[in-house]
Amino acid sequence: MSTSELRQLNAGQALVFGGNQVVNVSDELAEAFQPGDRLVIVNDTGDVLHIPEAEWELATTTVTHAYQAFLELGSVDDEAISRFFELFANRLADDACFAAIAEANQADVAAAKAAGRSTTRLELGPSMRADMISGLRMWASVASKRDKVVESIEHDGWRLEQRRAGLGVVGFVFEGRPNVFADACGVLRSGNTVAFRIGSAALGTARAIVSHALGPALDEAGLPAGSVSLIESATHAAGWALFSDPRLALAIARGSGAAVAQLGAVARQAGIPISLHGTGGGWIIAGEACDADRLEEVVASSLDRKVCNTLNTCCILRSDTERLVPRVLAGLSSAATSRSTNPKVWVTDEAAAYVDAAWFAGTTPISRAEGESLEPMAERISADELGREWEWEGSPEITLHVVETVEEAVELFNVHSPRFVASLISNDQQEQDWFWRSVDAPFVGDGFTRWVDGQYALNQPELGLSNWANGRLFGRGGVLSGDSVFTVRSRVYQADPSTRR
Repeated sequence: MSTSELRQLNAGQALVFGGNQVVNVSDELAEAFQPGDRLVIVNDTGDVLHIPEAEWELATTTVTHAYQAFLELGSVDDEAISRFFELFANRLADDACFAAIAEANQADVAAAKAAGRSTTRLELGPSMRADMISGLRMWASVASKRDKVVESIEHDGWRLEQRRAGLGVVGFVFEGRPNVFADACGVLRSGNTVAFRIGSAALGTARAIVSHALGPALDEAGLPAGSVSLIESATHAAGWALFSDPRLALAIARGSGAAVAQLGAVARQAGIPISLHGTGGGWIIAGEACDADRLEEVVASSLDRKVCNTLNTCCILRSDTERLVPRVLAGLSSAATSRSTNPKVWVTDEAAAYVDAAWFAGTTPISRAEGESLEPMAERISADELGREWEWEGSPEITLHVVETVEEAVELFNVHSPRFVASLISNDQQEQDWFWRSVDAPFVGDGFTRWVDGQYALNQPELGLSNWANGRLFGRGGVLSGDSVFTVRSRVYQADPSTRR
């Protein structure tokens, strides 16, 4: 069988995927495809991904530089890596240096608002800036585990050591949130390099960070130039090209569920191990021994902003609706008041009778990414949509459902949720212990859901958080940090040269 390079596509042309499935080339794709371009067909869905030659070359060149930097990084001492983190942090902390970054971020935010896009994660305000600086300084102070002995095994005449080592080049694609820069750089601590693409909305901010803080810190610390490499492209194709490069040791994707799943499929087809951080949304379940004051407080504190660990779904026992439904709505309203907005609740048919009619009456301004929208504060939703994640902007938004038992709520969580973070509000320890054993989630608590964060909970900046929507993770927890990206090498010391098998 002979092979040749694909140089053109014809409208209607059949493309095979998944072994026995066919998808046809569209008119638009046939017209856009040029010699040198690439196609990736996602076996799971039949999506045809077009990668122009320029995007392919950009990603390939970036990975080449990152791989060369990885080979050189083994000869760089740990003090130099620590110095990089400190220098990067210092530049972000310097107001004169940060001014250009802030200006670029303001331009990105203005463009996103003009396009009606969310800016919740995009705005590099004082809090995000402080978190980035704190995260980098945390990495600077963390003791390096590169080349540390994991296990030593003595034999007659020889000894074997198992030692930690860098994994290689980490490919990282994430949404438009500038703080992920600090997270991504964490892989240097364990001896890896990183090549990444940021969402187009934050590309201007990313370029400014590289130019005014990250790049100079790499140079001054004496680290290889490709140790941290930004793919300067606003196209999704650059991410597909990056995740198609088999030189990647690990592919990490953060963002919306559909986009992350697609990127994961691309990497999986290329034979690259993946770590996906997509769909989120926390669940709070009121137990048999639920304290009403505690429930109201944790609902409010789980809705301070919209991120993956924000409360999304709340389940109340039918026997306790009169006491607890008003407290859930009070917590929701409190969160909205603190944001100077109005709340939004989606009510299942099972819960509708227990929500005051005033919530359904008339319309109220609800803060959306595209601006204010006049909507009822409460609307109906089917119980089949319990797993739907509300991507709200200013107005806190949850689903309220009523169940007969805690067991029913756990079963619904295990079936409909992304299996991410679950909290049971109950003063009964036996009920809490049962919940821990029964709920299929990597993150389980008895209060607010927003604790699920590597830096906040583990004092380690995270690369991402994994749900269990596609099954439990092998050999690690749901928080992926820079220090947990490593492999193990074996080194032998032979004392007796006559040793043989």
